[in-house]
Amino acid sequence: MESEILKVSGQSSPKMVAGAIASVVRRDGGVSVQAVGAGAVNQAVKAIAIARDYVAPNGIDLVSVPSFFKIETDDGTKTGIRFLLEPRAPHEA
Repeated sequence: MESEILKVSGQSSPKMVAGAIASVVRRDGGVSVQAVGAGAVNQAVKAIAIARDYVAPNGIDLVSVPSFFKIETDDGTKTGIRFLLEPRAPHEA
């Protein structure tokens, strides 16, 4: 199953995005966050850091796996960064 995709802009509020991340992670177990441009990536990284604090009380250790993606626009092809967020596997004792 594809994870839900949240799109972040340079004007996105990190706390609002973090709340959305936490909600989707609690519901579905994972989410993808996409950002195109330096400002958007900055807001996304801040949101991911805040979201880790939001889900920690639920026993979720959220980790991020970044990758590149391409998107077609009227101005041509742009490259963005996708962060796949999922709970870290429990450590074996």
